[in-house]
Amino acid sequence: MTIGVLAIQGDYDAHKLRLEELGAKTLLVKKPEQLDQVDAIVIPGGESSTMLKFLERDGFMEKLREFVRAKPSFGTCAGAILLAKEVANPSQLSLGAMDICVTRNAYGRQLDSSILEADTKLAGGPLEMVFIRAPKISKLADDVQVLATYNGDPVLVRQKNKMAATFHPELSEDKRVHEAFLKMVREAKASG
Repeated sequence: MTIGVLAIQGDYDAHKLRLEELGAKTLLVKKPEQLDQVDAIVIPGGESSTMLKFLERDGFMEKLREFVRAKPSFGTCAGAILLAKEVANPSQLSLGAMDICVTRNAYGRQLDSSILEADTKLAGGPLEMVFIRAPKISKLADDVQVLATYNGDPVLVRQKNKMAATFHPELSEDKRVHEAFLKMVREAKASG
């Protein structure tokens, strides 16, 4: 099992390191054809509009869209924006893989970044969350499971074999979010 980490922009190295700490084999995905070599993908934080510019080259967007609709995928911050079916503030193109609406920069600018703890359905007590110009999940379908909230807002969600976080779990010492993703990938692989 190989986990791809989209490596066109953003904090992909931190995700790669965390996944490898947890024993996963990884591949930094920089070209669309590399998607054929991975079983799942992490779309990191960064700047979603900049990522879109890179993805619009060489048929990458279409190939990634097909991949995330079929295979386990996890988006953090900008990655959550890209996985959403609907994007607001402003509206923009997305991969449309999760039935959620994400509002960009909902909590303000870079200066409003913070490290917080919040309740989670993941075992082990409160979860440390690093927010950097975080988006907000403003709407979600009935079958989207909320795994963590902060001030009543969903910040970590799962829909079938897709996960999205509005924070940066790769920047925390807490490994549970990546562990939950890897467990989801193993379950998807086992069920065929």
